[in-house]
Amino acid sequence: MKQNFTVRQGALDGVEAFLSVAQHRNFRRAAAELGVTPSAISQAVRTLEARVGAALFIRTTRSVGLTEAGAQFLSRAKPAFEELLAASNVARDLGQRPSGLLRLTVPRAVVPILLEPLIASFCAAYPEVEVEISAGEELVDLAAKGFDAGVRMGQFVAADMIAVRLTRPFPFVVVGSPDYLRRHKRPERIDDLRQHACLRIRRSNGSIAPWSFVDGNKTIEAIVSGPLIAHDFPTMLGAAVQGMGLAQVPAPIAANLVKTGKLVQVLKSFAPTTPGVFLYYPSRHQMMPKLRAFIDHVKGRQVAAAKTRGRADDRRTRGMKPR
Repeated sequence: MKQNFTVRQGALDGVEAFLSVAQHRNFRRAAAELGVTPSAISQAVRTLEARVGAALFIRTTRSVGLTEAGAQFLSRAKPAFEELLAASNVARDLGQRPSGLLRLTVPRAVVPILLEPLIASFCAAYPEVEVEISAGEELVDLAAKGFDAGVRMGQFVAADMIAVRLTRPFPFVVVGSPDYLRRHKRPERIDDLRQHACLRIRRSNGSIAPWSFVDGNKTIEAIVSGPLIAHDFPTMLGAAVQGMGLAQVPAPIAANLVKTGKLVQVLKSFAPTTPGVFLYYPSRHQMMPKLRAFIDHVKGRQVAAAKTRGRADDRRTRGMKPR
């Protein structure tokens, strides 16, 4: 027979009163400790006894003692009630100050270029918060999987999420290694990709993503082919560096490789611009202090970075000579 493990409504009523009376062996002292009247304590204990179905105290005009049932009830109820109080205190602490485990789901590509410096400074500022990063491309249900927040490119953030910008908009660029471009004619038009090995990415829903371009005011999606299908941008980028073919990736993750000459950008005039990368979460009303602290930390770093860029721009402006 299936057992019912649900605690029925009111099952804990009177337990605190019972424990206080059992500790003091006195109804008045228990009432004073709990800040209620002795009659209220007596009524709570009588209600508990009726619900349990046994007398818990032996009462005389001079003393209060435990029955055998009361002693057994005390031995089980006291540690259980103390655990409930401890659980309440832990929950209260998590609700009042930044502490506990902050779980984030993020794409692998953003971890080294965006999250590593951010997480390092956040952990230094909030030592009572532990940060767990789950790196993957799958778009997960934050609440169902127990995540506090996620990081994704703006076009993949659901409309009912609250989003905080982490980067400015950036283009999706097509890159190839110098060795590959020596062996294959450099593409000048989107149609030229038909003659090229194009590395592709499989989305979390199972489909293979087309390559996206802009041509004037038109958006073009190109179906390309090539020797490799990856499940994340870093894998595809690594294959491009090895000369396996061309790859279309977010510009920030390819920037250093382009700067050092390991990759070359092609089809620049057709590169589409994406909204950028965002931190997203379900609701301000359900926000724990650990997430609020992380969001404030993100915004603080953005303000500092903007000031640094402003000072650099000012220095460049002052260094310009009038014509």
